[in-house]
Amino acid sequence: MSISASPAPPRPQVAETTRPARHEPPIIVFQNVSKTYPNGAAAIRDISFTIPPRDFVFVVGASGAGKSTIIRLLIREETATKGHVLVEGQDLARLRRRHLPRLRRKMGIVFQDFKLLPNLTVAQNVAFAIQVTDPGRSHLKEKVGEALYIVGLEDKLNTFPTELSGGEQQRVAIARALVHRPRIFLADEPTGNLDPDAGWGIVQLLLQINHRGATVVMATHNREVVDLCRRRVLAMEGGCLIRDEQEGQYLKEGEANL
Repeated sequence: MSISASPAPPRPQVAETTRPARHEPPIIVFQNVSKTYPNGAAAIRDISFTIPPRDFVFVVGASGAGKSTIIRLLIREETATKGHVLVEGQDLARLRRRHLPRLRRKMGIVFQDFKLLPNLTVAQNVAFAIQVTDPGRSHLKEKVGEALYIVGLEDKLNTFPTELSGGEQQRVAIARALVHRPRIFLADEPTGNLDPDAGWGIVQLLLQINHRGATVVMATHNREVVDLCRRRVLAMEGGCLIRDEQEGQYLKEGEANL
């Protein structure tokens, strides 16, 4: 497979993050959601929140606090034991398995580990996401070029993942997640394997994706990033939602060290 992209115009500066549209119905809803595993371990306990379109939300807390469970519930990798999880008004517990690919095409998803295919080039890794879900491969070259342009890797089309830095590999993973032009972008500890400079670059890229209109939910325990950005914060502790704060910090005065 050979993929190339047409030269793109100079990349614009990232503008201030788009504010969520409070008058629109929420794009994500958790209603009294609990998740308990068969061994009796409670991952999350009776949490409720809503996220409007184009919001940028940090989900913070220590390891085991329940951050990743929220992400897994949103992609229907897990189902709630109690309560309701809704995406664009759809109750995910009632979603038939055959409709899961349609749900996940609405979402871009990246994780701490990049999950790139080492024997494929950058362009081929990004194209793979389309080939799996769209056998017709409509506008393949255009979509790959656009996604790599957004993440700043349009000059790395024929490079292999092992030839890239960690930050660049995460950018490829983000491009792959963007190729379907998702309305919701989920990031589970996306800076966890990166040095501070590369990690900050990834966060700025997520802010740019938010500015382009996507709702972004980022699970993290990176205190510095959260405090610098001052976006909405959902703070988790022991599976409970202990704080939902606009323009928040990782910790509030007197709060336990998450």
